[in-house]
Parts: sequence; structure tokens; C-alpha cells
Amino acid sequence: MMGLFNLRRPKPRIAKSTSVRYIDLKSAHKPYYIVASVEVGNTTTKCILTATNLKDGRAHMLTKIVKMTRDVRPPKPGEDVFGMTLAGVELTRESVAELVRDTLLEACASVGLDIKEDLHFVVRSTGVVAGFSTPDEVGKIVHALADGCLMAGVPPSRMTPALSRHNLPKKFQPYTHIDKVAFDGAVAGVSPPVGATGVDLVANEMEGELATAGIKEGAKWAGVDFRNPVISIDCGTTLDGRITNKDTPYAKTVGNFCGYAGAIADEIVKGTGAVDGRLGTALDLFSGSSGGISKIPKILKEKVIGTYRDEVLEHVVVEKVPMGRDRYGSVPVNPSSAEKMGVVLIGCDVGVNGDEFSHLRKVGHEVYTEHGAGALAGLLDVVMAEVVAMLLRTADELGLVYPETNIGITGRAGITGDKPALILENIAAMGLFDKPEDHVVFVDDGLARGAAVMARCMNSLGTPHNPIGGVAGGRCVMGQRMKLQRLQRGER
Repeated sequence: MMGLFNLRRPKPRIAKSTSVRYIDLKSAHKPYYIVASVEVGNTTTKCILTATNLKDGRAHMLTKIVKMTRDVRPPKPGEDVFGMTLAGVELTRESVAELVRDTLLEACASVGLDIKEDLHFVVRSTGVVAGFSTPDEVGKIVHALADGCLMAGVPPSRMTPALSRHNLPKKFQPYTHIDKVAFDGAVAGVSPPVGATGVDLVANEMEGELATAGIKEGAKWAGVDFRNPVISIDCGTTLDGRITNKDTPYAKTVGNFCGYAGAIADEIVKGTGAVDGRLGTALDLFSGSSGGISKIPKILKEKVIGTYRDEVLEHVVVEKVPMGRDRYGSVPVNPSSAEKMGVVLIGCDVGVNGDEFSHLRKVGHEVYTEHGAGALAGLLDVVMAEVVAMLLRTADELGLVYPETNIGITGRAGITGDKPALILENIAAMGLFDKPEDHVVFVDDGLARGAAVMARCMNSLGTPHNPIGGVAGGRCVMGQRMKLQRLQRGER
């Protein structure tokens, strides 16, 4: 484990996009492709609007509307409860649709955009999988997300791929390559697991797909060539992410992450008594940038935080998901199907499906009562940094980390406070790379960025001179993609 107070170089690379002028968004001549990412997660429901300049492929954040998923209205008589959040909040198709509608309308209104006229595409995703019985039930909430978008006024054509160049607005037609390469399911140069849908392996596979794509785009702002092979880790309430190899033109998904991430921090905080014991989260006690290990006196780090960290980690399990498990960290999984398709599932649990959460709450209570909120924030930093290190060590032991591998982190439990510096220090201590800062990037809102990338992939709006697909340091793979699709059609 890394030192608790040795926050030194190498300095983490953190991706942050710049703003764009409203007048440029509305211009008929400026190629800004505006995408809404709508995500219903266990803790938060978000609508994030991005505008991608199709000349350089960089996505700019326009606005972010965040609501607490726990505030979704309760089920009405006659409505079917199809699932629940990790905290047990019941969800119906109608209630989720209304939450999505309201969040999307608020996001567009906040920047003066008309949904029907100015919004070019909407991508929906969900991390609410812990309360579902089977991976197939993910489809029910996806339908609810679609309902909400339609209720907000999104035309159905803005949620499906264009069939030809002429189906796109005129100002985008010069930037599409749809006449050369069709969308074949690969997003950001990575093909999904072959042989079944992703949710047959792990219920939040789509989240991992979007997070990977979003980190690939965000890394461009941080100067990291985050192309295959990659490891993406999304530390939302639940854990998701992908491990890819270096095949071309499409890398294969050879690993998926699942289980708990931010939920670990949430359970520690629930023990303080300062947040709701059932619905409370770390976000209720700390903002994204408050606190952190760097603000704690050295003596407290050495003699207190390290002890409590070890107490927490005694109950955290990171491993290859064993055969026979249908849930791991509350996420529906199918390790048998994964093995048949050559995909390794790496999970993070607390006991078995969270049955040791009470121990984390006990630690949270002691730290908060005896040492205060600052010490608690520092504890969350070091715990989550070590969880990320455990995930990477497991991947390395399973032979899934290559010398060329790039690592990307997103999600609140991986990029807030001092977690990036601690994670990078852990990676440096593991000796995976000579210069870890050239291989590791931290990206805000990976899912939303990934939605923008997915929308572009679905409509073949690529930037060959600034590619996202292919291998790090390599050229654009469009030529290889064209050849592959010709062979698949039986052409030469």
C-alpha cells in the first residue's frame, strides 16, 4: 500500500473541457453536434449536454443537471415496480419516465436550447442494476428512459442511427463517413463481447462501454493517447468498466468490472449519523472537491487513517468473479457465459453482496465521532485509491495488463478529493509503467462523454485525423474497417 502523506509527482492528468459560445452552437455553419446523455443511476439522475466540434472531435460540456434518484416519486396504484435502487427506492416505468422528462427539459432550458430544433441526438443509460433479478430486466428501465425522452419532445429519429447521409442535418453531412463505413456495434474502436448481448454477462456492461468511450474522448484534453489496449474503471455507486486488447480494426472486450465502488464510501458515511441511514450518500456530506487526505495533519494520517483503512479493507473483496455466482456486489452476472466468450469478470464486493456493510458503518461512526469530517474525507480517499489498486493488481495477475495498456478512471469515487494523486501513486508503486503519468488519465463525466462518442459512432461522424479507435500511437483504422465490412458483405 502507498504512503498516506507522500503526495508527490508524478502529477495526475485530469481532463477538463472548455466552454463554447452560445452563438456558435446556433450557427448554421459551425459543426457542433449537440448530444444529451440521460442517465438514471443508483444515487443520481443526470442529464448532461455536450457539443462536439466535428472538425477536431472534442466534446465541450454545455450543462449538467443532477437530481437525486431517491427523489423519484413513489409508485402510484396500479403501476408495476420493476426494480429498485441500491438503497431500495422503488422504480416504475412511469415514475422513471417522468424523472427523465423533467431532467431533460431542465437541462435544455438552462442553456436556451430547443429540444426539437437544437438537440441532435439522445443516448440513454442506467446504472440501476442492483435491485434487478436478472440482467434482462435492464431492458425495462431502458424503455422507461425512452418514454421520458419522448415525453420531453425528443423525435424518435434522434435516438436511432441515421440510415444514410441525407438523414443527417445538412451542416453535418460533410463530416459523416456513413457511405464508407456503417455502424456495426463497435463504439470507440471496441467491439462488444461476441456471442450474446453484454447484459448476458454483466448487467451494467453498457455503462462500461460508455465509460470507456468517454474516457477515450476526455483523454484528448489531458494529452494522453487513450487508445487500445485500455483499462477503464468507472467508480460510480456501482463499479463498471472494460478491459480491451490491442486487436485492429476493433479491439476485443476481454474483461469487465462489476460490483461496488462509490457504495463503499456511502456505507462508511452512513455510519456517521450525519446523513440518512438508508438513503444517505457521501455526496450529502462532501462536495466533489472538499476535504481530502492532503488537508489532514501528518500524525493523523500515519497513526489513525492507515489503521481505519485497513479495517475497511478487511471486508472488501476484489477477485475474478467465481463460477456459480448470479450476483456480485449486487450486480447480476453470468460468469459461465463470460468464460465461454473469453471475457474475465473482475468484481468488488463487501463480504457477499454487501452483507458486511455494517462493519464499514462502524468505522465511519468512529472516525467521524472521534476525528471529524476532515479525517473521514481523507479515509474515503485512501480507501477508494486502494480499491482501484486492488482492481488493477487483479487484472495484472490475470494477464490482462500489457506494457502498452492505458488506464482511465472516471466516476465520483475515483476522481474527487485527492483520489487521483493517490491512485497514480499506487500505480507508480506497482511498477507497471516507467512513466505512469503517460498511461493514466482521470476524466470527469465519462458516461456523458461516452454518450457523445456513441452518438457519433452510430452516425459515422468520425475524425480520421484525430482518431479514437485503433491502437495508441497508431493511425486511423477506417481503411481496415472498410475492408472488414466488404469481406463481411462477401465483397473483395
